[in-house]
Amino acid sequence: MSGQKSSRIIPIVAHGQPAKNAGGAALNFRNALPLSLYVHIPWCVQKCPYCDFNSHEMRGGIPEKEYVAALIADLESALPLVWGRRVGSVFFGGGTPSLLSGEALDALLTAIRSRLPLLPNAEITLEANPGTVEAGKFAAFRAAGVNRLSLGIQSFNPAHLKALGRIHDDTQARRAIEIAAAHFDNFNLDLMYGLPGQTLAEALSDVDSALAFDPPHLSCYQLTLEPNTAFAAAPPVLPESDLCADMQDAIEAKLAANGYTHYETSAFAKPGHPCAHNLNYWQFGDYLGIGAGAHGKLTLHDRGQWEVRRQMRWKQPKQYLAQVAAGQPVHEEFAVAASELPFEFMMNALRLNQGFDAALFETRTSLPLISIESELRQAVQDGLIERHLQHIAPSDQGRRFLNRLLERFLVERN
Repeated sequence: MSGQKSSRIIPIVAHGQPAKNAGGAALNFRNALPLSLYVHIPWCVQKCPYCDFNSHEMRGGIPEKEYVAALIADLESALPLVWGRRVGSVFFGGGTPSLLSGEALDALLTAIRSRLPLLPNAEITLEANPGTVEAGKFAAFRAAGVNRLSLGIQSFNPAHLKALGRIHDDTQARRAIEIAAAHFDNFNLDLMYGLPGQTLAEALSDVDSALAFDPPHLSCYQLTLEPNTAFAAAPPVLPESDLCADMQDAIEAKLAANGYTHYETSAFAKPGHPCAHNLNYWQFGDYLGIGAGAHGKLTLHDRGQWEVRRQMRWKQPKQYLAQVAAGQPVHEEFAVAASELPFEFMMNALRLNQGFDAALFETRTSLPLISIESELRQAVQDGLIERHLQHIAPSDQGRRFLNRLLERFLVERN
């Protein structure tokens, strides 16, 4: 998760030692909050014109050995902040993590396990692009401990794949899914709709093609033009907003009819297969991010002091490697102001169609629900939120106009 809202950057300071009272309230509190690990692999074969992630075209290969060593050093430097906490999920994102060799990933996961206590059923996800798929490599990833794969398919239509600048074609997409399904019981397929020149029938055809492989999880996103991308500089002609809304409605209906639960804005899962890592984000849990440009959010509680801290690693791969070698992998670090916590929480939790209980808000922010009572009442009055006792969820209208709903919590607080 890269979204951050704060204007105050505090200097990086040396991390303190783990609390001496390992059985004390602080450690018990920290263990009550779920923790995930995000590992960023910043290289791609080719930068897609719509992509605003921290990804860089590889030229002449990637410094695999050096980068894995840097990730391990980065993790070690962060250990005092997460000392004693158990990790429920690990996510290798990018970029294209599947560019790593099986040996490199195995070494990295071994290093992670030796430094962090992973839960026995920890979800370990790796993102892959169909253009980098090799059966032998997928087998090596599975043997290393990856138990969930996420494939960036985007479309099965050759013309749309070309318009998106993807390096794979429809045949490679189908072959990659076959290989993934042969090695992983749990896998996700990413699809986009609202593509240049796309019709409603073509959007639904992509979904039908995906359903033929019976994926446990699907992510369906509308293409948006993000700043600082090639598409932003030379925008393609996209379908009208009403057509995109029709696509969204039809996709949701088709997936519901095929047994998928629409549990988050863009996420659909068969029973028992929601993405644990992303659920932790959306429920405002903690996550440590390592790697070039990785973001993290950690809740610290010691001697009665509560703090939600956000971090960002150095973005450029070469600079990241140099800063890790100098013992300074963190580029920016700041404490989220208490007045901003309600918006940060809502920006995540209101993506969940089922919403959240008041107790979750209070546990994750240390604030009583009454602190946002006026905003909640107004959102209910406007038909954007449904409230039943202590449970809060976005209404159908709130899900459609999520940004409008979130604006309710962007207020100045004393």
